[in-house]
Amino acid sequence: MALLQPKLDEITTNTRKLVQPERLAVSERVIAELLASNIEQRMLPVGTKAPEFALPDAISGKMIRSSDLLALGPLVVDFFRGRWDPYCVTELETWRDLNPMVREKGGLLVAVSPQSVRQSDFTVQQHGIPFPVLCDEGCLVAEQFGIAYPVSEDMRRYYFSILVNIPFIHTGRNALAAKRGGGDEREWMLPLPATFVMAQDGTIAFADAHADFRVRPEPDEVLAVLERLKS
Repeated sequence: MALLQPKLDEITTNTRKLVQPERLAVSERVIAELLASNIEQRMLPVGTKAPEFALPDAISGKMIRSSDLLALGPLVVDFFRGRWDPYCVTELETWRDLNPMVREKGGLLVAVSPQSVRQSDFTVQQHGIPFPVLCDEGCLVAEQFGIAYPVSEDMRRYYFSILVNIPFIHTGRNALAAKRGGGDEREWMLPLPATFVMAQDGTIAFADAHADFRVRPEPDEVLAVLERLKS
Protein backbone atom coordinates (compact mmCIF):
# COMPACT_ATOMS: atom_id res chain seq x y z
CA MET A 1 0.00 0.00 0.00
CA ALA A 2 1.37 3.41 -0.98
CA LEU A 3 1.79 5.49 2.17
CA LEU A 4 4.34 8.07 1.10
CA GLN A 5 4.07 8.97 -2.60
CA PRO A 6 0.49 10.31 -2.41
CA LYS A 7 1.65 12.77 0.27
CA LEU A 8 4.56 13.85 -1.92
CA ASP A 9 2.30 14.24 -4.94
CA GLU A 10 0.09 16.55 -2.89
CA ILE A 11 3.12 18.75 -2.15
CA THR A 12 3.87 18.89 -5.88
CA THR A 13 0.30 19.85 -6.71
CA ASN A 14 0.29 22.64 -4.13
CA THR A 15 3.70 23.88 -5.25
CA ARG A 16 2.54 24.20 -8.85
CA LYS A 17 -0.34 26.37 -7.65
CA LEU A 18 1.86 28.69 -5.58
CA VAL A 19 5.21 28.98 -7.39
CA GLN A 20 5.73 31.10 -10.50
CA PRO A 21 6.06 29.09 -13.74
CA GLU A 22 9.52 30.48 -14.48
CA ARG A 23 10.80 29.21 -11.14
CA LEU A 24 9.20 25.83 -11.65
CA ALA A 25 10.89 25.67 -15.05
CA VAL A 26 14.32 25.97 -13.41
CA SER A 27 13.59 23.06 -11.11
CA GLU A 28 12.25 20.93 -13.96
CA ARG A 29 15.33 21.67 -16.05
CA VAL A 30 17.69 20.68 -13.24
CA ILE A 31 15.80 17.42 -12.68
CA ALA A 32 16.08 16.66 -16.40
CA GLU A 33 19.83 17.38 -16.31
CA LEU A 34 20.32 15.09 -13.33
CA LEU A 35 18.40 12.32 -15.07
CA ALA A 36 20.50 12.81 -18.21
CA SER A 37 23.70 12.53 -16.15
CA ASN A 38 22.79 8.91 -15.30
CA ILE A 39 23.50 9.56 -11.63
CA GLU A 40 20.86 7.01 -10.64
CA GLN A 41 22.97 4.32 -12.31
CA ARG A 42 26.03 5.34 -10.25
CA MET A 43 24.53 4.46 -6.87
CA LEU A 44 25.82 1.31 -5.20
CA PRO A 45 23.64 -1.59 -6.36
CA VAL A 46 22.08 -4.46 -4.44
CA GLY A 47 24.62 -7.18 -3.72
CA THR A 48 27.63 -4.90 -3.22
CA LYS A 49 29.31 -4.13 0.08
CA ALA A 50 28.33 -0.80 1.57
CA PRO A 51 31.14 1.47 2.79
CA GLU A 52 31.59 1.69 6.52
CA PHE A 53 30.99 5.16 7.91
CA ALA A 54 31.15 7.13 11.15
CA LEU A 55 29.15 10.35 11.40
CA PRO A 56 28.17 12.69 14.26
CA ASP A 57 24.72 12.39 15.76
CA ALA A 58 22.65 15.59 15.80
CA ILE A 59 21.63 15.31 19.46
CA SER A 60 24.59 13.79 21.26
CA GLY A 61 27.34 14.90 18.89
CA LYS A 62 28.86 11.44 19.31
CA MET A 63 30.18 9.52 16.34
CA ILE A 64 27.77 6.82 15.20
CA ARG A 65 29.49 3.95 13.42
CA SER A 66 27.69 1.81 10.87
CA SER A 67 29.63 -1.23 12.05
CA ASP A 68 28.27 -0.81 15.59
CA LEU A 69 24.71 -0.51 14.30
CA LEU A 70 25.08 -3.53 12.03
CA ALA A 71 26.21 -5.59 15.01
CA LEU A 72 22.66 -5.10 16.32
CA GLY A 73 20.67 -5.78 13.15
CA PRO A 74 20.06 -4.80 9.52
CA LEU A 75 20.43 -1.07 8.89
CA VAL A 76 18.16 1.27 6.91
CA VAL A 77 20.02 4.39 5.76
CA ASP A 78 17.82 7.22 4.52
CA PHE A 79 19.70 10.03 2.76
CA PHE A 80 17.81 13.32 2.71
CA ARG A 81 18.64 16.80 1.44
CA GLY A 82 17.67 18.91 4.46
CA ARG A 83 14.94 20.26 6.69
CA TRP A 84 14.26 23.01 4.13
CA ASP A 85 12.81 20.42 1.72
CA PRO A 86 9.14 19.60 2.42
CA TYR A 87 9.49 16.30 0.56
CA CYS A 88 12.31 15.23 2.86
CA VAL A 89 10.43 16.32 5.96
CA THR A 90 7.37 14.36 4.86
CA GLU A 91 9.51 11.29 4.25
CA LEU A 92 11.19 11.61 7.65
CA GLU A 93 7.84 11.97 9.39
CA THR A 94 6.56 8.88 7.61
CA TRP A 95 9.57 6.91 8.83
CA ARG A 96 9.09 8.40 12.29
CA ASP A 97 5.63 6.85 12.41
CA LEU A 98 6.88 3.53 11.01
CA ASN A 99 9.98 3.28 13.18
CA PRO A 100 8.27 0.81 15.58
CA MET A 101 7.70 -1.52 12.61
CA VAL A 102 11.36 -1.23 11.61
CA ARG A 103 12.35 -2.23 15.14
CA GLU A 104 9.82 -5.09 15.24
CA LYS A 105 11.47 -6.53 12.14
CA GLY A 106 14.87 -6.37 13.82
CA GLY A 107 16.11 -3.34 11.87
CA LEU A 108 17.62 -0.02 12.80
CA LEU A 109 17.09 3.26 10.96
CA VAL A 110 19.31 6.30 10.54
CA ALA A 111 18.82 9.45 8.47
CA VAL A 112 21.81 11.17 6.86
CA SER A 113 22.08 14.67 5.38
CA PRO A 114 24.79 17.26 4.67
CA GLN A 115 23.15 19.89 6.88
CA SER A 116 24.97 21.11 9.99
CA VAL A 117 24.59 19.53 13.42
CA ARG A 118 22.53 22.53 14.49
CA GLN A 119 20.13 22.17 11.56
CA SER A 120 19.86 18.43 12.18
CA ASP A 121 19.16 19.09 15.85
CA PHE A 122 16.30 21.39 14.78
CA THR A 123 15.01 18.60 12.54
CA VAL A 124 14.93 16.09 15.39
CA GLN A 125 13.32 18.46 17.86
CA GLN A 126 10.74 20.00 15.53
CA HIS A 127 9.55 16.75 13.98
CA GLY A 128 10.01 14.34 16.87
CA ILE A 129 12.43 12.06 15.04
CA PRO A 130 13.16 9.01 17.24
CA PHE A 131 16.08 7.59 15.25
CA PRO A 132 19.58 9.07 14.80
CA VAL A 133 19.94 11.95 12.34
CA LEU A 134 23.56 12.04 11.20
CA CYS A 135 25.56 14.85 9.64
CA ASP A 136 27.49 14.07 6.45
CA GLU A 137 29.51 17.25 5.94
CA GLY A 138 30.39 17.77 2.28
CA CYS A 139 28.37 14.67 1.30
CA LEU A 140 31.47 12.51 1.66
CA VAL A 141 29.52 9.42 2.69
CA ALA A 142 26.79 10.11 0.13
CA GLU A 143 29.57 10.25 -2.47
CA GLN A 144 30.79 6.80 -1.40
CA PHE A 145 27.27 5.50 -1.99
CA GLY A 146 27.32 7.11 -5.47
CA ILE A 147 24.52 9.63 -4.90
CA ALA A 148 26.25 13.00 -4.32
CA TYR A 149 26.19 15.81 -6.86
CA PRO A 150 27.06 19.55 -7.02
CA VAL A 151 24.21 22.04 -7.17
CA SER A 152 24.18 23.81 -10.55
CA GLU A 153 24.52 27.58 -10.90
CA ASP A 154 20.87 27.85 -12.02
CA MET A 155 19.70 25.95 -8.98
CA ARG A 156 21.91 28.00 -6.66
CA ARG A 157 20.19 31.17 -7.88
CA TYR A 158 16.81 29.48 -7.53
CA TYR A 159 17.50 28.44 -3.94
CA PHE A 160 18.63 31.93 -3.01
CA SER A 161 15.45 33.34 -4.58
CA ILE A 162 13.35 31.21 -2.22
CA LEU A 163 15.61 32.02 0.77
CA VAL A 164 17.31 28.64 0.94
CA ASN A 165 21.01 29.33 1.59
CA ILE A 166 22.63 25.94 1.11
CA PRO A 167 26.19 26.83 2.31
CA PHE A 168 24.78 28.39 5.48
CA ILE A 169 22.52 25.37 6.10
CA HIS A 170 25.46 23.03 5.62
CA THR A 171 28.11 24.89 7.59
CA GLY A 172 26.43 27.59 9.68
CA ARG A 173 28.89 30.18 8.43
CA ASN A 174 27.75 33.77 7.95
CA ALA A 175 24.72 33.71 5.67
CA LEU A 176 25.71 36.87 3.75
CA ALA A 177 29.22 35.56 3.17
CA ALA A 178 27.77 32.28 1.98
CA LYS A 179 25.58 34.10 -0.52
CA ARG A 180 28.53 36.12 -1.86
CA GLY A 181 30.46 32.96 -2.59
CA GLY A 182 33.82 31.73 -1.51
CA GLY A 183 34.39 28.81 0.77
CA ASP A 184 34.53 25.18 -0.23
CA GLU A 185 32.59 23.98 -3.26
CA ARG A 186 31.63 20.93 -1.20
CA GLU A 187 29.26 23.26 0.64
CA TRP A 188 27.16 23.05 -2.53
CA MET A 189 26.97 19.25 -2.61
CA LEU A 190 23.63 17.49 -2.14
CA PRO A 191 22.65 13.82 -2.06
CA LEU A 192 19.95 12.30 -4.16
CA PRO A 193 17.10 11.31 -1.85
CA ALA A 194 17.97 7.65 -1.39
CA THR A 195 17.25 4.66 0.81
CA PHE A 196 19.57 1.72 1.35
CA VAL A 197 19.08 -1.41 3.44
CA MET A 198 22.24 -3.13 4.61
CA ALA A 199 22.25 -6.73 5.82
CA GLN A 200 24.31 -7.41 8.92
CA ASP A 201 27.33 -8.46 6.85
CA GLY A 202 27.29 -5.02 5.20
CA THR A 203 25.84 -6.22 1.89
CA ILE A 204 23.31 -3.88 0.31
CA ALA A 205 19.95 -5.66 0.21
CA PHE A 206 17.90 -2.72 -1.10
CA ALA A 207 18.89 0.44 -2.96
CA ASP A 208 16.66 3.16 -4.34
CA ALA A 209 17.57 6.71 -5.36
CA HIS A 210 15.85 9.23 -7.60
CA ALA A 211 17.14 12.20 -9.56
CA ASP A 212 13.62 13.57 -9.28
CA PHE A 213 13.48 14.67 -5.64
CA ARG A 214 9.66 14.42 -5.73
CA VAL A 215 9.84 10.63 -5.91
CA ARG A 216 10.81 8.36 -3.01
CA PRO A 217 10.63 4.59 -2.41
CA GLU A 218 7.60 3.34 -0.55
CA PRO A 219 8.36 2.25 3.02
CA ASP A 220 6.55 -1.06 2.53
CA GLU A 221 9.27 -2.06 0.05
CA VAL A 222 11.89 -1.48 2.72
CA LEU A 223 9.87 -3.24 5.41
CA ALA A 224 9.48 -6.27 3.12
CA VAL A 225 13.27 -6.47 2.76
CA LEU A 226 13.71 -6.30 6.54
CA GLU A 227 11.17 -9.08 6.94
CA ARG A 228 13.09 -11.21 4.47
CA LEU A 229 16.38 -10.59 6.27
CA LYS A 230 14.75 -11.51 9.57
CA SER A 231 13.60 -14.91 8.36
